[in-house]
Amino acid sequence: MHEGGNNIFLTCRYTANKSMDNCAFCNADGDFLVVPQQGRLWITTECGRLQVSPGEIVVLPQGFRFVVDLPDGPSRGYVAEVFGTHFQLPDLGPIGANGLAASRDFLAPTAWFEDCPRPGFTIIQKFGGELFNARQDFSPFNVVAWHGNYVPYKYDLSKFCPYNTVLIDHGDPSINTVLTAPTDKPGVALLDFVIFPPRWLVAEHTFRPPYYHRNCMSEFMGLIYGGYEAKADGFLPGGASLHSCMTPHGPDTKTYEATVARGNEAGPHKITDTMAFMFESCLMPRTCPWALDSHFRDLDYYRCWIGLQTLTSGLSSD
Repeated sequence: MHEGGNNIFLTCRYTANKSMDNCAFCNADGDFLVVPQQGRLWITTECGRLQVSPGEIVVLPQGFRFVVDLPDGPSRGYVAEVFGTHFQLPDLGPIGANGLAASRDFLAPTAWFEDCPRPGFTIIQKFGGELFNARQDFSPFNVVAWHGNYVPYKYDLSKFCPYNTVLIDHGDPSINTVLTAPTDKPGVALLDFVIFPPRWLVAEHTFRPPYYHRNCMSEFMGLIYGGYEAKADGFLPGGASLHSCMTPHGPDTKTYEATVARGNEAGPHKITDTMAFMFESCLMPRTCPWALDSHFRDLDYYRCWIGLQTLTSGLSSD
């Protein structure tokens, strides 16, 4: 899915069944953010090597050559690509210095190199949305050292320090932002990478799951493991959902009914064994024909809201 101008490209899922053999890839167009859901990735870059497990993410910045090996066999997950900007930590504002993702928990590779002949080694370069091949007889990973802060890096999502409501109301998803790719407009992101980790729910007189809403951001959601608090059935690890700009959505009927049955005075509740995430963008994504025609598409997704009672309510704006 992509949109012109400052661009974002999303795939709902990547799948890989074979390690890259005698070839490397380089993205000259933008940055990759990769979210493994099943199977580790062993990524070799010009700056060194990174092992990335489900529950971790890796950012491969524009212009780096890399190879992906699959130590556990077939792997799948999610990937986002941003153009014209780079991922960074969000402005913490009133939160201050201690919260969400801390810079100390992001890990860069230790310098590693190989100096050996590699006959017929292929470099596949993505440039201007097209792929080009080049052959060479040596390894591209013959860099013995590097200097600076433009580097591939990974992050363990369990290190995230979530903030939450301690009295009333449900917080906006942006409070769970791990990384953001900003635009020139303050407060509006080309892409926010947001997670929903294990945490306590303690709000009073509040509908605790995500409330029913429509907003100016498009929300692509995936599930790494466990369940998602707003979907009682059907949303499985490795799956994804897309709610485009101004499309109303919220918890399914079972989640709504279970929440209402507990009442407003329900005691503290801890959400455990879950790691969901969201790619949230100010752009309007276009879904590719492959996704629209895929036999994996859930044509009955809308039925999760069948049976919801009609309630009189007001509208709020962000």
